[in-house]
Amino acid sequence: MVKNRQAIAELGFAAPIGTPGGIEVLDLARLRGRAFGTPRRPTFHHLLCLRAGRLEHTVDFTVHTLTPGRWMWGRPGQVQQWGDLTAAEGTLILFEPEFPDPATAAAVRLDDPYAPVLHDPDDGAALAASAAHLTSVFTAPVRTTIEVRQAVLRHLLAVLLLQLAPPAGGPSGGDTFLRFRDAVERDFTRTRRLEDYAHRLGWSARTLSRATRAATGVNAKDFIDRRLILEAKRLLAHSDQTAAQIAARLGFSSATNFSKYFHQRAGLTPIAFRDTLR
Repeated sequence: MVKNRQAIAELGFAAPIGTPGGIEVLDLARLRGRAFGTPRRPTFHHLLCLRAGRLEHTVDFTVHTLTPGRWMWGRPGQVQQWGDLTAAEGTLILFEPEFPDPATAAAVRLDDPYAPVLHDPDDGAALAASAAHLTSVFTAPVRTTIEVRQAVLRHLLAVLLLQLAPPAGGPSGGDTFLRFRDAVERDFTRTRRLEDYAHRLGWSARTLSRATRAATGVNAKDFIDRRLILEAKRLLAHSDQTAAQIAARLGFSSATNFSKYFHQRAGLTPIAFRDTLR
């Protein structure tokens, strides 16, 4: 893992020298003592499971408690913050979005930004066996070419991901909500007006709100606001951009308007929120 020092500091992926590109398998013991307490925004996937102990891991400002048998799946773009690793024993699997084959990526909805973080699988023993097999191949002495080893690891990761895949079927809001959700994900920095989405999608604002409430429990305007606030929190947490720079990035006309909007929905000013993390 390497830190990519850009205007927006993200955590980029770099496989260890001599290993297949796109994937890395680590024992949590190797991470102890590293400075992981600050929020980071990785550009790659994290699969984390424990063999023993307990770990609190924060994903997008929600604290998740990991215990043996429970899996965490952090996705690219989410802000993550590690808890105390002292009492945790387990395995961390890192992989880039392009590493799984296209069929597996589609089956497990790899690029779904709304996928659940925590997973409590029915067959924990099968998942543990799959993770152990993947680990043994990754850490074993090299007896084949890098290309062959990479192909084997890709297949073993596919087995693991397919076992963790969310259940078939869409949310209760159906196709209406899915299309609205995708439109918000694409355009939330361009417009916060529900009427704009209704016009583009060909439905009334009331129809979008009804479908969104059925799927998420909140109305469509609140859904837009929550997505924008989440992105604002991500930028405040992992970057050193000023409130004015973040305001411009998110489509606000001024830092004052952004600060007022953020305070009304998050209960803190942008700078106060940043201070709570640092």
